[in-house]
Amino acid sequence: MLTGPPTPLPPRGATGRPGRELGHQLVRIQRNKAAALLRLAARNVPVGFGESWKKHLSAEFGKPYFIKLMGFVAEERKHYTVYPPPHQVFTWTQMCDIRHVKVVILGQDPYHGPNQAHGLCFSVQRPIPPPPSLENIYKELSTDIDGFVHPGHGDLSGWAKQGVLLLNAVLTVRAHQANSHKERGWEEFTDAVVSWLNHNSSGLVFLLWGSYAQKKGSAIDRVWLLCFVF
Repeated sequence: MLTGPPTPLPPRGATGRPGRELGHQLVRIQRNKAAALLRLAARNVPVGFGESWKKHLSAEFGKPYFIKLMGFVAEERKHYTVYPPPHQVFTWTQMCDIRHVKVVILGQDPYHGPNQAHGLCFSVQRPIPPPPSLENIYKELSTDIDGFVHPGHGDLSGWAKQGVLLLNAVLTVRAHQANSHKERGWEEFTDAVVSWLNHNSSGLVFLLWGSYAQKKGSAIDRVWLLCFVF
């Protein structure tokens, strides 16, 4: 008994085509989004950011928090004196390759006096005398290391070039106002730096001086990395 015309067969190869096309579209959208973020990050590379560090951390530059942070710092510089100067904010990325870091020393806030901060925590350029925090470090070194001699200056660039990362949690500050750039986004960025080193370095030594550094270093993998808490 006839029940009507037969149902037409789909064209050869058409079965599942809409689903596949949707999948391809989603892949293209994700690829275009990733490319757009890379272009945005490339436009937002800060002045003086070291090449090897940029390669591994550039994804941060396109994130909303970092764009907002850069806008905040730029606006602060229009109205106040901000330390360190723009070309020295990322001095710590210029001293050695990211893969050559052997020791990480974490600080909190840049020095907020004139001619002090230059992008390495605890360090000051000559002829500025060592601040009290650095003098305390020298004192501890002279106690713990036989033969250590106070260098007579506070410039730690020599340490940095040998693979000691001198990283503050916050990388800028308004003159004479400690912690004035706290909780503006720097902490998230420097957390990303510590996280990358934590997951991509072996045999790395972290020196956590003070409660603030210890808190920031709480996520460090202490099985594979060596931490000294002071």
